Amino acid sequence: MMILGLVRWMQPVHGYDVRRELLSWSADKWANVQPGSIYHALRKLTEEGLLRAVATEQVGARPARTTYEVTVKGEDEFETLLRNSWWTISEPADPFVAAFSFLPAMPRAEAAAALRNRANLLRAGVESMRASLESDWVRNRKPAHVGWMFELWSARAEAEMSWCERIAERIDSGVSYLPAELDEAQGWSGWRDGLESPGTQAE
Repeated sequence: MMILGLVRWMQPVHGYDVRRELLSWSADKWANVQPGSIYHALRKLTEEGLLRAVATEQVGARPARTTYEVTVKGEDEFETLLRNSWWTISEPADPFVAAFSFLPAMPRAEAAAALRNRANLLRAGVESMRASLESDWVRNRKPAHVGWMFELWSARAEAEMSWCERIAERIDSGVSYLPAELDEAQGWSGWRDGLESPGTQAE
C-alpha cells in the first residue's frame, strides 16, 4: 500500500523519488518497506496492472529512470487496502512476543534485566520522537498528521515501557508463573519456571 499510495500522491514519479520519500519517512522501520525492494515492487505493481510506466529517460551515463503513474485498477486497489487498514485491526508480527512466550526458559534475574533494558531502549526512542515533534521538520515542513503518527508511536512505546517495568517487578518478586492450583506445567517437560538455566540442570 505504501508504494502504491506514494505513486498516487506524487504521480507521475520516478522510482528514485519514491525511494527518497520513503526513506525520509523512515518507512523501512515501521512499514516493512525495504529500500532495496522498491524498484522490484514498482515493476511488480506494473506487471499486475496497478501502475503503468509512462516514460523512460536517461541523462548521460546515469541509469535510465522510469516514470510511473497509477492505473484505474491501481486506484481501486489502493482504496481497498486503505480502508481495510483503517477499519480493521491487524497485529504486526513481533519477535519479542514469541520470545516472551518462553519466559520460563529464562533465568528470572536475566528476564527482569532484559525487560528493564527494553524499557530503557523504548524510553530513548520516545525521547527521540518527542524531539522530532518539537522540531521545525515536523512542525513547519510536514502535514499535521505526520506529527500525530509520532504521537501514536510514542503512546505505544510508553505503554510498553510501563508494562516492561511492571512485569520485571513481578518476576523479581518470585511470583510463580503457574496458577496456584497447578503443581506443574502439564505436558511441558522442559518447564523450569525461570529458576535455572539448561546448563545448571542436575544430570
